[in-house]
Amino acid sequence: MGVAFRDILTEYKDPVGWETLPGVAAVDAHNALYQFLSIIRQPDGTPLMDQEGHITSHLSGILFRTANFLEKGIRTVWVFDGTPPDFKQQTIEVRRAIRDQAGEKWQDALARGDIAEAYKQARSSSRIDEDVIKTSRELLTLLGLPCVQAPSEGEAQAAHLVGKGDARYVVSQDYDTLLFGAPVLVRNLTVSGKRKVRGRTISVFPEKILLSEVLKGLSLTREDLVRIAILIGTDFNSGIRGVGAKTALKMVQKGEFERTMREKLPDTDWEPIMEFFMNPPVTENYSLQWNSPDGEGIVRMLCDRYDFSPERIQKALDGMGAKSGQKTLDSWFS
Repeated sequence: MGVAFRDILTEYKDPVGWETLPGVAAVDAHNALYQFLSIIRQPDGTPLMDQEGHITSHLSGILFRTANFLEKGIRTVWVFDGTPPDFKQQTIEVRRAIRDQAGEKWQDALARGDIAEAYKQARSSSRIDEDVIKTSRELLTLLGLPCVQAPSEGEAQAAHLVGKGDARYVVSQDYDTLLFGAPVLVRNLTVSGKRKVRGRTISVFPEKILLSEVLKGLSLTREDLVRIAILIGTDFNSGIRGVGAKTALKMVQKGEFERTMREKLPDTDWEPIMEFFMNPPVTENYSLQWNSPDGEGIVRMLCDRYDFSPERIQKALDGMGAKSGQKTLDSWFS
């Protein structure tokens, strides 16, 4: 879900055009897949599925978003989560219960004929399982895109890639990548375009956040930013009820973090959480190599196995080879 930083980051979100984004982008894979599974649905909330009932929303999102990225000069590397830290287990269990409850509410809304509520609850019921991960990685490989397996949190590994200079920026909707030290976060790349929010259709455009500007503007260190997150609540701990980003910011700026933790969250062992954000497990065992998409393999997978329209798939493949000034896919990936 990510930490609720929106209220203190608004002025540091820089709307950017696609022409400023060419280069290598490290995609927070689980975050992107969740967005695809959540948004790519029928009006009543039913996800895209093949004739046998296998969900294919994530495959559609990967294919068509990749085609869009390539046309705009963006080469992606997808970073997948590894083993979560022990102190994330409670959050995982809470999220599982929320998804299960949303699934029940979705079916109830369908039975009542409340399509708007059904769509809302269906989105909240989205889940990433082993099949989603397996088929996503299979399609990414066919598309010629590298995948990196993080030892723990994918956001931390993606931030590490950018910090090393192996990627220009992290692609994620969550602000957690800033806590892990990502120099540049770009939001709305996997959800840009038209989307429905509270029953309204709105336009969503890319926005860039620079960690250095956030820290300078708020007169904080990165450790301070993590302290604010802990007060609000992170993927690894529950925050203080009723305390939002602005209040937490004031507490940290006044040097009241430790006292507040002792008084309000005495059972929270915050130091391991701080250490995890500041020095997360990452790996150097990866290779970033882009290959030409395997068009025939993509057609076999998506059309023969999952009932995608051959015409739509071919159009996407044609788009990948239509980079201005480059006649072949080989020249694009060289």
